[in-house]
Amino acid sequence: MDISIIIPSYDTKELTTNCIRSIDEDGTSKLKKEVIVVDNASSDGTSETLEKLRFNNLKLTIIRNNENIGFARACNRGIRRSSGKYVLLLNSDTKVISGAIDKLVEFAESTPDAGVIGARLLNEDGSVQPSCFRLPTLFKAVSQYWLNRGNLLDKYYPKGNTPLVVEAVVGAAFLITPEGVKKVGLLDERYFMYFEDLDYCRRVKDAGLKVYYLPTAKIFHLHGASGVSLADEKSQWKRLVPSSKIYHGGVLHYLISFVIWLSQKLRK
Repeated sequence: MDISIIIPSYDTKELTTNCIRSIDEDGTSKLKKEVIVVDNASSDGTSETLEKLRFNNLKLTIIRNNENIGFARACNRGIRRSSGKYVLLLNSDTKVISGAIDKLVEFAESTPDAGVIGARLLNEDGSVQPSCFRLPTLFKAVSQYWLNRGNLLDKYYPKGNTPLVVEAVVGAAFLITPEGVKKVGLLDERYFMYFEDLDYCRRVKDAGLKVYYLPTAKIFHLHGASGVSLADEKSQWKRLVPSSKIYHGGVLHYLISFVIWLSQKLRK
């Protein structure tokens, strides 16, 4: 198997179905693909619907969880069951444009220092979606929020079509190379949602590998749609804060939060 595509899903039956169909309908692909859907105890019949479908150009495996175990743990369950040389973590709210997955693999094959490769994400209207990060630090927070030295902690996208080394890419379309799996391993399961992609990219860098952004590999991303059932403000906050504390550590989390809070207060 050339590539294993891991799709965590929670109450996104239609999105997940459309995502898999976009992979299956890529007539230009020469890769042997398996898709592993990890269903986090969906109540909308996701697993039952997928089991009735037939695909021509991929092998489909469905893993059913008894509860919603979060993004990182779901991805890891899929990775452990995978048999592909490459692993692609893919959000259920994506649609793959023809040739995108092959381009990710081709670039990985020719780039031995790659640990993670991110695709160019597009909004539904075809505009480019920011999907790269600079790894957050206290210095960057002070520089952005107190010294007005650019949007250092905001998502962005590099212009042009040249592959670039970046500090981090979002986990919506996240190719992990064999070297990445070997040297970094699985996602940190302490993160239920948020920061797991930043954490993995940081660990890739610490392992002596690089994170790349590949603009020629294009994938539509209906941003936020895969987590719509978890998207109310209270739920987001309850997951974002603990994840930030895990990523930064408690002291640094509160320092960065203070920098942002004070900046907002002074601007009122």
